[in-house]
Amino acid sequence: MLKEFLRNWSPRADAPQQQRQAGAIPYSVVDGKVVFLLVTSRHSGRWIFPKGALSKNRPPWETALREARQEAGGSGEFAQQPIGSYRTSTGDEQQSLAEVDMFPLQVTEQHDDWQEMGERYRHWVILAEARRLLAYRRLAALAEAVSRQVLTQGPGR
Repeated sequence: MLKEFLRNWSPRADAPQQQRQAGAIPYSVVDGKVVFLLVTSRHSGRWIFPKGALSKNRPPWETALREARQEAGGSGEFAQQPIGSYRTSTGDEQQSLAEVDMFPLQVTEQHDDWQEMGERYRHWVILAEARRLLAYRRLAALAEAVSRQVLTQGPGR
């Protein structure tokens, strides 16, 4: 109970650059509904969105695009501004914290072969299933924000 409380409530603090990551929230619109592409984490098997360490000479949204392609086999049109962020543990021992900026990605192409296909599962879900499956509540809240934005402003905005 305490662990869950601390996971969802912590003071906002800027993380040092080496503790920042970027991630993608891959989505598409099917029959007027926003659907999301989830992947499993390599270490725990929990459902998450693709994410990874920032590249030194690239903007964060390009890192998010690379991670979506490598981890989920999805590519498309990216927002260059994050919709929000969440905090997660990193590393094999899960001993460090990282702040992950999340960028919406309208998936226009799903590749049959991708770099980490033998290490992860991928799964398209509607928002209700994303809320149930995602390992972090904050990721579900960010998926909701993407859904609201897409349904009110249109994809790719």
